[in-house]
Amino acid sequence: MTTSKQLLTKITSQGQLEINLVDSDIPEPKAHQVVVKIEATPINPSDMWPMFGPANLNEATFDANKGQLTAPVHPGLLPRIKSRLDMSLPIGNEGAGVVVAAGESEAAQSMLGKTVAVLSGACFAQYCCVPVQACIVHKEETTPQQAASSFVNPLTALGMVETMRMEGHSALVHTAAASNLGIMLNKICIAEGVPLVNIVRKQSQADLLTEIGAKYVCNSSSDSFKKDLYKAIEETGATLAFDAIGGGELVSDILTAMEAVGSKDAEGFNTYGSDANKQVYIYGGLDFSPTILNRAYGMTWGIGGWLLMRFLGKLAPEKVGALHHRVANEINTTFKSDFTDILSLEEALQPEKIAQYNAKKTGEKYLINPQK
Repeated sequence: MTTSKQLLTKITSQGQLEINLVDSDIPEPKAHQVVVKIEATPINPSDMWPMFGPANLNEATFDANKGQLTAPVHPGLLPRIKSRLDMSLPIGNEGAGVVVAAGESEAAQSMLGKTVAVLSGACFAQYCCVPVQACIVHKEETTPQQAASSFVNPLTALGMVETMRMEGHSALVHTAAASNLGIMLNKICIAEGVPLVNIVRKQSQADLLTEIGAKYVCNSSSDSFKKDLYKAIEETGATLAFDAIGGGELVSDILTAMEAVGSKDAEGFNTYGSDANKQVYIYGGLDFSPTILNRAYGMTWGIGGWLLMRFLGKLAPEKVGALHHRVANEINTTFKSDFTDILSLEEALQPEKIAQYNAKKTGEKYLINPQK
């Protein structure tokens, strides 16, 4: 065990994306590090931009002999990514497997032979060397496939509820709510009695959420969407939303409904709208078109980005540890993930497979098994 097959991505200054399947040396773990044999790593939406950047994947080609995917990048887009040009970068935010080597520290040695989930940014590989702090130790009966999605979705869902409490809100709105993450968030909110307004775009997605116990589900494709959204926000009192989409008018629609609810009992004319703070955090980019704001919600509102790692950085280590422990305990219940297909590292570079997982369809999730 001296080398590891690994995916590396590079965009050249000539405007070409190259993703190569290479053999990389496995480093010797330092005192507080472990080497994990990665057996399952999910392809998350957050992996797509580091992996492909702005490349035109409709013109992608795969050379099986070289283990290389190539695709053109329009020259006009290169200034947006100048900081990464001509650099070979690892990819894969999270994964899971068995610890096969460990540094001399007690914490590292205690993980030998155990199934762990890891957060590293280099999980699209057969082996990964990470600090012990980047690991969640799972129960003996938990498999790497079950543990693969332990960080991004579970901790994001937990982070949304924690953010709600930290910022003084009492209910949530969530878009693209039938996703794996959205289902986890529903389970958390149902268990903890947090009112949650779910926004989906298909009736089948609404039915899925209703079946697991969701009380408030609004279909953005319905003619009655804005009316339904107003009613759901009125009943829940939600003043905080997390948006996975980003583009279009949905953020504005949410803020408008919040303002309409907040000012419905107002007397007289108020130039600046209701007093309650209305906040939307955009945490995803399913739609990269402009975010359109129609400004029909007074002056007490905010829109910002929300990143999991920055949120976790605000928490005490003990709190982060408690969240990790909860994920490990509930990985097959609250935080259970279902996968549409399991790919090898090579299959993940095939254009027909990329077209499937890069579509980012709600409820569809793909897994790589680097040992396949």
